Amino acid sequence: MKKLTDASNSIFESTKNVDEHGNEYWTARQLAKVLEYSEYRHFIPAIDRAKEACKNSVRIISDHFEDILEMIPTAKTAHRQVQIIKLSRYA
Repeated sequence: MKKLTDASNSIFESTKNVDEHGNEYWTARQLAKVLEYSEYRHFIPAIDRAKEACKNSVRIISDHFEDILEMIPTAKTAHRQVQIIKLSRYA
């Protein structure tokens, strides 16, 4: 697993996205890759535990975990829809 050190240069900061409103977010699929999960489906239990921790912290889960559908390229001109989860920094 990659070493996490300086926050400004960490893998989390390098995979950060910013939406049109200036809100920063990460996608679960991106994090699964940089955290070296062999498959995205193996990362889902970690997301579920994070959602439970969010709930236990009396936070609104949907403020920190947003399920969305995204089109990804699969071949030269083909695309398919996949579910991604947008995560806040808190998530």
